[in-house]
Amino acid sequence: MKKQLLGLAAAVMLGGGAVYAQTVVRVAPPPPIVEVRPVAPGPKYVWTGGYYRWYGGRYVWTAGRWVYPPRPGVVWVPGHWAQRSGGWVWIQGHWR
Repeated sequence: MKKQLLGLAAAVMLGGGAVYAQTVVRVAPPPPIVEVRPVAPGPKYVWTGGYYRWYGGRYVWTAGRWVYPPRPGVVWVPGHWAQRSGGWVWIQGHWR
């Protein structure tokens, strides 16, 4: 198990991409929760809104948060659930 994790970490670092299995959820996600944004901790912080994740056979809400961008000029592209044949899949949020 330890060797597999080290191999995965090396592949991600060398390949520059994430390796993961995508779970297909047969139940549509509920409507997003309308969040009240707290005051930003600083002028350059970006709000990354909350989202539902699939955990333990059900949707669980993950609250939004303020994050500092990894480099100047990038934009946060929110994650979202996309309907695919057979169900729903999570498309991870990312910086662009």
